[in-house]
Amino acid sequence: MSGLRGVISDFGGVLTNPLSEGFAAMQRRSDISLEALGRAMARIATDDGAHPLFELETGRVSEREFLARLGSVLAEDLGRPVQLHGFGEAYFAELKPNDPMIARMRALRDHGYRMALLTNNVREWQPLWRTMLPVDEIFEVLVDSGFVGMRKPDAGIYELTLERLGLPASACLFVDDTDVNCDAARALGMTAVHFRDTEQALAEIDAALDGGPPVA
Repeated sequence: MSGLRGVISDFGGVLTNPLSEGFAAMQRRSDISLEALGRAMARIATDDGAHPLFELETGRVSEREFLARLGSVLAEDLGRPVQLHGFGEAYFAELKPNDPMIARMRALRDHGYRMALLTNNVREWQPLWRTMLPVDEIFEVLVDSGFVGMRKPDAGIYELTLERLGLPASACLFVDDTDVNCDAARALGMTAVHFRDTEQALAEIDAALDGGPPVA
């Protein structure tokens, strides 16, 4: 038996299709390339001393403030007016549930694993994404960066999740589609699966958990 008793899952890109598909939809709607968005955010980070996306995901700026600042810089860079209203709606309209991963999470809960969802997200977007999935059915703990003022890979947000689960790091499996987030989980003592595709992740989850229920 593995000795693991808890599972901590990411949301976007693990329980949904790849996040890149949401960004591509946003790009089509706004007619702004991802390269232009990246340059604008890098400029804001240099000017303000903090990355605007990180500030958004920790709730230090609102979605409205973020879009206004980003739109202003993009308008300067592109030499034309920029409309970013509906940013979140366009993004989430392209995200779909990853049904095999959701089914596996439900099965793990049914087998007695303690379940947590840990997401870097935007406070104002929770009504958009939370209705996509059976979050409250599967996960007893939800930690959303936009509400706790921390984001992955900061150690504090993992520690908060463990505290709310009531489990030590050594008893938890962490699943995320970003390698640095997995590295941070491992540094705290968790077992981590870096999600690259559904088949690979399901196989690694099964291997980590030895295919059985948690040890009491």
